[in-house]
Amino acid sequence: MGSRRAVQLELPDPPRWGGRRVGAGRKRVAVRRSPAHRPRAHHRGRWPVHVTLRARDGLMSLRSARVFPRLQRSLAASHKEAFRVVHFSVQSDHVHLVVEGDQAMALVRGVQGMAGRCAKAINRALGRRGRVWESRYHSRALRNPTEVRRGLVYVLLNFRRHLRAAPTVDPRSSGPWFVGWRCTVATPRGASPVLPPRTWLAAVGWLRAGGGIAVDEAPTAWGERRRQSSGRRNRARGPTPSAAPARDEPD
Repeated sequence: MGSRRAVQLELPDPPRWGGRRVGAGRKRVAVRRSPAHRPRAHHRGRWPVHVTLRARDGLMSLRSARVFPRLQRSLAASHKEAFRVVHFSVQSDHVHLVVEGDQAMALVRGVQGMAGRCAKAINRALGRRGRVWESRYHSRALRNPTEVRRGLVYVLLNFRRHLRAAPTVDPRSSGPWFVGWRCTVATPRGASPVLPPRTWLAAVGWLRAGGGIAVDEAPTAWGERRRQSSGRRNRARGPTPSAAPARDEPD
């Protein structure tokens, strides 16, 4: 019996990625630009980190009497052996923090756990379900005394930037427990919701950049400081081509 001739079957080509296309990809739903989805900068345990969590639109003010107490208790319960919240301030739609992580993974896991715990507390306070934070958290390492001091001013006095508040200590922050004020501040009763910093920079190193903090100091955003520094350099150098737009920075 003769052998059968092989028959070549015509199969459709497998689907392939056709390259970058206009309009492709997941659509952006947040009003503000989210931190880029790429590996975060390498973290060293000796650096404090400024973290910003931004709430979605439509939620009640996080500073309200209904939300803030639960949010503060959640922050106080977020400490781990290798992760600490050392400063914070709560604004109407975002939270600023200075945290410490002994290792890179401890920092990431600590912030993620803290964000999840706080989101659940906010939802319980508002009687709702669903997402609370608008996007990924924004983080910036504070690597020297000057950066740490500026970060402390920015976090603890951020309500002066948004609420145009008079020079005083923000009651919706860890400011009442902060020991670095130039003036005398009455310490409230009860346990502190934050832990004492362990890094040299956050404990005493920042004092080398200007000493204690006055309640009438004005916080300046990182992007504004960069633009101001760039403007001074450009004026010194003369006319230059227009610079690229600054990255989105936390408020």
